[in-house]
Amino acid sequence: DKNDDALLRSNLIAHFTSSAIVVNKEMDKVLFVHHNIYNSWGWVGGHNDGDEDFLSVAIKEAKEETGVKNIYPYSNDIFSLDTIYVYNHFKNGQYITDHLHLNITYLLVADEEDKLFVKIDENSGVKWVKIEEAVSIIDEPRMVPIYKKLFGYVEQVRKS
Repeated sequence: DKNDDALLRSNLIAHFTSSAIVVNKEMDKVLFVHHNIYNSWGWVGGHNDGDEDFLSVAIKEAKEETGVKNIYPYSNDIFSLDTIYVYNHFKNGQYITDHLHLNITYLLVADEEDKLFVKIDENSGVKWVKIEEAVSIIDEPRMVPIYKKLFGYVEQVRKS
């Protein structure tokens, strides 16, 4: 309430983002993309760019980044809230300073048979990974604890 631009990336201190852990129907695989900026496999998601509908943003980003068309929320409830430190980097030739992502994550379910495609301006790969193997391909050490937590939540949902 003190930052009118908290939903916009123009807020150079901290802004909201929406992400998704996308699983198959059996919840034993996760759909990962290989992010160009971070040079690591990970979840899908992006900036809200003013949109207050976090779930809608997460679904839109999941579809855009993977090519999956048949995707739906496991629940409309927020799956996780995390504050993520983002290191400075270049995007589209522009220098982006260190900042925080106030990230809201949803659990989405996708059809494993849908055709996947790479969104070359954002990622260099898209693939399904067995959840128990997913952490081993993440090259961002700061993100490993978050993914371990999320995969633990997926396991709890799968068992329920």
